Amino acid sequence: MNRRFLLYFLITIIGLLYIGRLYQLQIVKGRDFDPVKTSAVKIKYDFPERGYIYDRNEELLVANQLSYDVMIVPDEVGSIDTLEFCSLLKITKKDFIKRYKKAENYAPWLASVFLKQLAKEDFAFLQEKLHKFQGFYIQKRIIRNYPIKSAANIVGYISEVNEETAKNDTYYDQGELIGAWGIEKQYENVLRGIKGKKYLQRDRLNKIMGPFKEGAYDSDAVNGKDLMLTIDSKLQQYGEFLMQGKRGGIVAIEPSSGEILSLITSPSYDPNRMVGRARSKNSVELFGDSINKPMMDRGLQFNYPPGSPFKLINALIGLQEGVINEQTNFYCYNGYRYGKRKHEFMGCHSDLYGVPIQLNTAISKSCNSYFANTYKRIVEKNNSPKEGLNNWSNHVKSFGLGNYLGYDLPFGQKGFIPNGDYYSRMYKYKWNASTNISNAIGQGEILTTPIQLANVTAAIANRGYFYTPHIVKKIDNKAISDSTYIIPKITSIDKIHFEPIIEGMHEVFKTGTAKWVNIPGIDIVGKTGTSENFIRVNGKKTQLKDHSILVAFAPKENPKIAIAVFIENGGYGATVAAPITSLLIEKYLTGKVKRKWIEDLMIKKDLYPIYNRQNLYSENFEAGTN
Repeated sequence: MNRRFLLYFLITIIGLLYIGRLYQLQIVKGRDFDPVKTSAVKIKYDFPERGYIYDRNEELLVANQLSYDVMIVPDEVGSIDTLEFCSLLKITKKDFIKRYKKAENYAPWLASVFLKQLAKEDFAFLQEKLHKFQGFYIQKRIIRNYPIKSAANIVGYISEVNEETAKNDTYYDQGELIGAWGIEKQYENVLRGIKGKKYLQRDRLNKIMGPFKEGAYDSDAVNGKDLMLTIDSKLQQYGEFLMQGKRGGIVAIEPSSGEILSLITSPSYDPNRMVGRARSKNSVELFGDSINKPMMDRGLQFNYPPGSPFKLINALIGLQEGVINEQTNFYCYNGYRYGKRKHEFMGCHSDLYGVPIQLNTAISKSCNSYFANTYKRIVEKNNSPKEGLNNWSNHVKSFGLGNYLGYDLPFGQKGFIPNGDYYSRMYKYKWNASTNISNAIGQGEILTTPIQLANVTAAIANRGYFYTPHIVKKIDNKAISDSTYIIPKITSIDKIHFEPIIEGMHEVFKTGTAKWVNIPGIDIVGKTGTSENFIRVNGKKTQLKDHSILVAFAPKENPKIAIAVFIENGGYGATVAAPITSLLIEKYLTGKVKRKWIEDLMIKKDLYPIYNRQNLYSENFEAGTN
């Protein structure tokens, strides 16, 4: 009796275990069942149309065009005439074997790209004969087209999904297209849409029997959302036109919103070069250019000493800290002496010798001596250089310097703003303001990017606040609502201190260093700059031709544009950066340029002879560093 009971008990327990396991497999795990993971199901994708990209005036920047890819399912490939197939595709047999093995190693039962982006004429010819080649089929795909050959650094490009990305992101299969740079990368999830899927049931001979589960898992494609950018494509194209024959970056911002009006880098490239069968070859060429670096955005990714425009920040800090006022005057004797040794002298080109210089004149004439004295007073205000410099550094950083601004592009540099702790670590002995006096004129250890300088200019235009720069205005025709971009950031300088600075900047274009490019009828407020440029050759610090800089905004009241122009090795700020700035402001505010003689002068200005000579100094020459 006991043995019979034990037998019944064991049978019941085993039955319950089987039932539980079947429930787990069919009901619990079945909820998360992914048909693509079984070789009994074939998945067919319906690729959505990628979102279009427009400028702020609804001019089309990025569109779509049809492409035809040859797809392969290795398990379905039968006996084919390989030579005929290679002839149709215009590839070698060796290339065929390489592509076949790559697809087989990826997943023999899944479709993958065998040959991408057929030409239309090749597609028509191949389609007629494709029935002879089992396991291969044509798949339509949407690729990009750029009607305006401009703003490549902004819109970016799309590229094929590699094996690693496909493994880490279940949305993508190897060989599909994904945003790889610029807006295409940053807003990939918005632009790509959602793929449509159809699951097809196979029999044991791999023949399609019909929809899997009567289409229960099927879904329709959802097209990507359109983007409207903040840039003005006409201003962008004009800036790129003026930058021919020059290296550098230009950033223009609308102060009242933080919207980026133009983001220019030179040299650049035609974005259509990163589309189609020639993309691979072009990519190697563009990325391989280590001298000109066309694939890098100089407005975001290059650190430069800011030069004289940084004097504006030192003046604002001096006013805020009460160490100077509008009437404070300093004398200049061709420069500022900060030590007894011969080399401890900061030269000045302001032509103001032995006369009292006040703030307005110091800005308009860019007097180094005035700002060296101001910086010294700031740092040594409380007889503690470390504490004074920490305070100075905090003021500077409130303008967004020394850190990533938070703009909506996937790359950039944060620059560098030193503090007292930095110099205490650097120097074992006692130090003071004279130790790092170059900071007074935007040299020394200070590094900024052009977009940071444009943002500082916007903050001055707004009298003490700025909006995080951004480049997307609308998504699917809806204005952005991210608080990052619509809540202003307040600087540490009181509003009252900005007016004397703005008056001095206005004088720059009236009687100062940029007066020759002033625009009649438009009040431009700005500051020229000349940034020293060094490289190391065989361990020795070597000075090259200076960089040309100008920051400005206009008009003076209710400003519509704030801009920073940085021309590598352009010399004085007034010679190249100033006229280019003036032309861009005129173009944006009036829609046309009347001063053709200045425009012609800048179009003909070619700095590549200088760049080529500099390259002879060192094979490791890298523009934008010191």
